[in-house]
Amino acid sequence: MEGEIYQKPSKGAHILVLPYPLQGHINPMLQFSKRLASKGLQVTVIITSSLSNQLLTPQTNFTSSPLEFLRIFDGFEGEPIKDDIEAYLEHLKVCISESLFELLKHYKQNNTSLHPTPKMVIYDAFMPWILEVVRKCGLEGAPFFTQSCVVNTIYYHAYNGDLSTSLRGSDLVSLPSVGSLLRVDDLPSFVSTPSLYPVALVKLLLDQFSNLKELNCLFVNTMDMLEIEVVNWMTNQWPVKTIGPCIPSTYLDKRLPDDKDYGLSLFEAQTNACIQWLDAREPASVVYISMGSMASLGNEQMGEIAKGLDKSSKYFLWVVRASEENKLPLNFKEKTSQKALIVSWCPQLEVLAHHAIGCFVTHCGWNSTLEAISLGVPMIAFPQWTDQPTNAKCIVDHWKIGVRVRVDENGFLSADEIEFCIREVMEGEFTKEIKNNATKWRHLTRQAMEEGGSSDRNIEEFVSKLLHP
Repeated sequence: MEGEIYQKPSKGAHILVLPYPLQGHINPMLQFSKRLASKGLQVTVIITSSLSNQLLTPQTNFTSSPLEFLRIFDGFEGEPIKDDIEAYLEHLKVCISESLFELLKHYKQNNTSLHPTPKMVIYDAFMPWILEVVRKCGLEGAPFFTQSCVVNTIYYHAYNGDLSTSLRGSDLVSLPSVGSLLRVDDLPSFVSTPSLYPVALVKLLLDQFSNLKELNCLFVNTMDMLEIEVVNWMTNQWPVKTIGPCIPSTYLDKRLPDDKDYGLSLFEAQTNACIQWLDAREPASVVYISMGSMASLGNEQMGEIAKGLDKSSKYFLWVVRASEENKLPLNFKEKTSQKALIVSWCPQLEVLAHHAIGCFVTHCGWNSTLEAISLGVPMIAFPQWTDQPTNAKCIVDHWKIGVRVRVDENGFLSADEIEFCIREVMEGEFTKEIKNNATKWRHLTRQAMEEGGSSDRNIEEFVSKLLHP
């Protein structure tokens, strides 16, 4: 399948888009690609071999997509083993660099699989080495940052050595790009506690900023109003374009026909079961809880969350991946069947958009955070690692659309705490204020993507320069 492309009629300038092979990175880059295609560009999305073989065929309907898809070899045919993360990342870098170079070299030799000649490669910022490859082939490159501007600037300061490597939990951090003081536990975990992670992973995050001075353009999946101070600071440093939220158009401006989901998935959602169950619930009566596609909680923590959900006396829809299901208390599904639905995966956007959802207990991944903001859903923040603590800080203190659970010194969440937070968001003193703020931000996200909105303008300006250089 290498080099095979699902050809559509040629239109406009041609660009290539290369996501990092993780679900949370694929989704926003696919949505951005759809936006670019809707503005008149021909867009080819490059999917790596290991990712391609993990995708669910029923949800991979290439032929009906406005995009073209191309598969290149990344050194792995099946799901890669990542026991040695340093070796994995180096192998990925070498193989993708070689495959991409060969692909781009072939189009110069009149290979018809890439026609017309691409003008640019938009690549995930996790892979800054792509820039060197594309420039060898005479093309421009632009990184796509899948995390927030606040998180990006914190990583930038860490990359520059502006943050101490001996931070303690009680310390407060002041950064010129961030308007408020941050506690250490508000920082991304790779910055606050780098010693807990392989050096190669920390390097992956910080190296996103290794060659930004060489760029003519970089994209961030956010919108201006959401983090205006940091956006302004970043645009003074680099040619930043905010182009988000990158979620399907159905849930924002409704300008892209039938754009109801991201289009590619590594998980099979139990859509009918979820929506039918929610249809039978009252408005704002259900707690939705999902810890994303990667987080793994311990058996004791899963048991404590289960107890807290049960004690809350609320209906709840809980996503427990198949690999995590054995951590649930014995017979918990059966005991709570009258008020709960536990599924291995769900159509999160459809769920968050449903009138029955009252709050979202989330790990605060950036995609999940943007989805909840775009759909006006109050959140209970239970961050785990990487950018999630910083997102949680913003959810609670900047946007005021939720609460953050209190955990002990080991990061453990008690049943009483999650019960308290559920009641606080759904029936507490600040419930009305949280809901009003969530509604406000929902309107602002839609405005950003509507015609003439801040993100829409940035996309239009970029496309115009490619179409009319």
